[in-house]
Amino acid sequence: MPIRAVLWDVDDTLFDYTNSDRAAALRHIETEGLLERYGSAEEALTRWAAVMEEQFGRFVAGELGFKEHRRERARAFLGTPLTDAEADAWFARYVTLYEEAWALFPDALPALDALTPGYRHGVLSNAATTIQERKLRTLGIRDRLELLLCADRVGHAKPAPEAFLAACEALRLPPGEVAYVGDRADIDALAAEAAGLRGVWLDRTGPEPAPAPAPASDPEAEGAAPGAVAPSLRITTLAELPALLTGLSRAS
Repeated sequence: MPIRAVLWDVDDTLFDYTNSDRAAALRHIETEGLLERYGSAEEALTRWAAVMEEQFGRFVAGELGFKEHRRERARAFLGTPLTDAEADAWFARYVTLYEEAWALFPDALPALDALTPGYRHGVLSNAATTIQERKLRTLGIRDRLELLLCADRVGHAKPAPEAFLAACEALRLPPGEVAYVGDRADIDALAAEAAGLRGVWLDRTGPEPAPAPAPASDPEAEGAAPGAVAPSLRITTLAELPALLTGLSRAS
């Protein structure tokens, strides 16, 4: 089947989440007078990331709402039993800095330009709809995407096949005519392949593929599972995507 649509992950695929978050988190930690608690800035950022992974995992699993997961991030990082209002205010100060740091990857707009109008475009994300809507509009690419589907609206999160299939249904395309592009080998590319889409792993780490775990029920699962294989389709920059999709369509 020819590829007719590209479904995108957002964070660390189109949007440089890691660097935006690290820059904002370090400024926040310093401004709040918390850096002296740690041996180094890197230690503080490692703790910040660990708390985020844990609490965001609870949000994706449906244990917490989006606002509640932010409150728990504030409480866990500070180690303090904050009221909801205190937690909201503390986290809001970080969000202000984070939004100031928002940036697309340099290869994102050129890739979208090269793939338009040849392909339809949409987003499937595990983040909250309101956050991704605001982010994509601020970054100037929301109007390029006909579909924005997030876990809080669809009722399933990646790597569940239901999430990918819901996006295909919304596009009114069979899974085999949809490519999913994401930075995670496990919950993006391999999970998309398992749902019948063409999963494309955007591996920005370098020319050699890193070990890739098989899709797991835990969307935050880390580490390679025994016998795990890398996705069959892998790129190291979005500049490689147009040629890859053209080749897939010709081979179909």
